[in-house]
Amino acid sequence: MKQLSFIAFTALVLLFSGCSSKKYFEPETTFSASSASKSYGASIVDLSRDGGTLSNGQYLGKKGIQPIEVGEGYRFLNENNAYVLAANAEGILKIIDKKTKEPLRAVALHVPVVSATIRNGVIAYILNNNTFGIYLMGQNRKVVENRSERTYAIDTRAASPMFIENLVVMPMLDGKLIIVNISDTENAKVVYISSESAFNNVIYLSRMGNTMVAATPKRLITLGTEGKLEYKANISEVAVDNGKIYLFTKEGKVLALNRRLEVVGTSKFKFAHFSAGTAFDGKVFALDQQGSLIVLNSDLTKSKIYDVGAVDEPAFITGKKLYKDGEVIDLSKLGYE
Repeated sequence: MKQLSFIAFTALVLLFSGCSSKKYFEPETTFSASSASKSYGASIVDLSRDGGTLSNGQYLGKKGIQPIEVGEGYRFLNENNAYVLAANAEGILKIIDKKTKEPLRAVALHVPVVSATIRNGVIAYILNNNTFGIYLMGQNRKVVENRSERTYAIDTRAASPMFIENLVVMPMLDGKLIIVNISDTENAKVVYISSESAFNNVIYLSRMGNTMVAATPKRLITLGTEGKLEYKANISEVAVDNGKIYLFTKEGKVLALNRRLEVVGTSKFKFAHFSAGTAFDGKVFALDQQGSLIVLNSDLTKSKIYDVGAVDEPAFITGKKLYKDGEVIDLSKLGYE
């Protein structure tokens, strides 16, 4: 309870300290996105890195809205082709069979789950006391569960564990990656990203070819053939497309970095506060909290701004679609010219 109270207090301080002086992005010209938008009849009430829990009890995953209910009091975490992972505040991890749409198993982890990933019957998870673990469905047992350093406050966009062949990369809440071999869990490797005292959890984790990309709110790193590279920024979101890494910063900047983390493009939108961002097919998309959806070319030299309405509820982008406030926007129908 003390930890939760501290987190709540920290959030309130940050909220009220910025209310009186906060300025907003106000573009001179905007365009309508109504032709690319339609209602989906629900709203997002909880957000994970890999989807959202909807007001009607269903979930929003990587393939859009799915007609499977996660259960009262549960939040969607992740999925694969066969199963859905959901968890509640009591630390129960529920595994739902997609074929039957019914719970297959409930695993008592005793601490709320922040993020989880499932592959081939192996579930890797992170708990909100900064514990990581691996659970084997076939054997109905945990093969490892270890706690890292204590954390006091985290960014809500906590990254999910990532499987790479027989390895699991655990994105911890204290700014580091723990790489675990499923067959030899005793010899884990640790990669440090940053060491801030609070809000230092890993918020992004993915692969760009043979390069791993990871970020906390203060630092981006890559691990690949050139070793470990890093770039410091106040990061709101990260996206990868066609060999470039795009950073959406808290100062309203969109940056394009190459594989060596050199800046190869930049665009600034004064006072913009990004709530979501993505990149695909040579286009970059940045959603400002006040409702400006900015579409840029891959070099960040051209842009067009659409008015999609203020972001009142969590927004989530999956594939080429943006879900916000009961509306789904087909981003592929929007251009930068």
